[in-house]
Amino acid sequence: MLRFLTAGESHGPCLTGIIEGLPAGLPLSPADINTDLARRQVGFGAGGRMKIEKDEVQLLGGIGWNGPGKGVTTGGPIALRIENRDWANWEHKTPPLFSVPRPGHTDLAGGIKYGHLYDMRLILERSSARETAMRVAIGAVARKLLGEFGIRLGCYVIQLGPLKANLPDDLPYEERFARAEANDVRCPDLAQVDIMREYIRNTVRRRDTVGGVFEIVALGVPPGLGSHVHWDRKLDGRLAQAVMSIPAVKGVEIGPAFDNAARYGTEVHDEIFLEDGLVTRHTNRAGGLEGGITTGQPVVVRAALKPIATTLNPLRSVDLVSGEPTTTNYERSDFTAVTRGGPIGEAVVAWVLAEALLEKVGGDSLAEMRPRVEQLRQAAQVRPPVPVPPVE
Repeated sequence: MLRFLTAGESHGPCLTGIIEGLPAGLPLSPADINTDLARRQVGFGAGGRMKIEKDEVQLLGGIGWNGPGKGVTTGGPIALRIENRDWANWEHKTPPLFSVPRPGHTDLAGGIKYGHLYDMRLILERSSARETAMRVAIGAVARKLLGEFGIRLGCYVIQLGPLKANLPDDLPYEERFARAEANDVRCPDLAQVDIMREYIRNTVRRRDTVGGVFEIVALGVPPGLGSHVHWDRKLDGRLAQAVMSIPAVKGVEIGPAFDNAARYGTEVHDEIFLEDGLVTRHTNRAGGLEGGITTGQPVVVRAALKPIATTLNPLRSVDLVSGEPTTTNYERSDFTAVTRGGPIGEAVVAWVLAEALLEKVGGDSLAEMRPRVEQLRQAAQVRPPVPVPPVE
């Protein structure tokens, strides 16, 4: 079973992670992970924290350190560490009590649950989106495993506030990925890039925040991952849960689900064809999943992010120490998470797909997995029927 845990706080010394169940034989280095950590830090509308941090991972266990197995996973747990550079600015400080919960944050709900109502800084330190740096590192490890089997992922922004990208259906996903990575709002509709950037500038001038929608796409996913037989094995449900766990994500859809809801069934369902002995589709409105199982089409997941709840303009709240009505205090934050959210979405989708792949094919090493994955890819091939002998 593939699983992971993270630990650490936003302004603590570091973030740590443990991965268990990764097969042996996977070449893995910090460079495989640091690329995605750097992508997570880039996005127009980011706050001051990204000027302090330069996220790089240390691999502290589960990787061979000498001999023929140097730089290759051993099959044991993988240990990861990311330093928090901002820790140096907080280590010797005693911050004031945080007793005014911010609407839209975890402050109040978490304070009630864990008994920290009179100092909710203990809540915000762990609930901060800083935790996603380690999830991106862990997702990069999953991406490396998927890449061994020709599975690749990308992301892009399709909406910022009311501004929507216009993407032709025939624009290849690889081209969408490339265009998105070439600009700091991660939008593949190049006509919208400057407009979105100016919208973010206006949001800053308003001392406000803005949300939006990004899309994650996984290409090369074989058919047959997930299952329809139990609710908790349906892969679309597992993907939705993982993406919804990203801070500020309040909506998830597989493919254009909400658009599909406004159409007739004959306009929605992906018709099936047999071409050169291969079962195929010409459309992918199902987002690559039917009945909780991958179809072999691209897996498409969309995430809707609400505007970040920390705003320069104060919102009404209550001081839980004095019991008096008051307004919120500003904590350093981004003006939008949409432009940086895609790499986090890629990470959690990569993790769920790697988990599902290992569940399907098994194997404690890459060598065991390879023939099983290849066999899985052949499952969509239709062979000539075997002649049935006549009944005498």
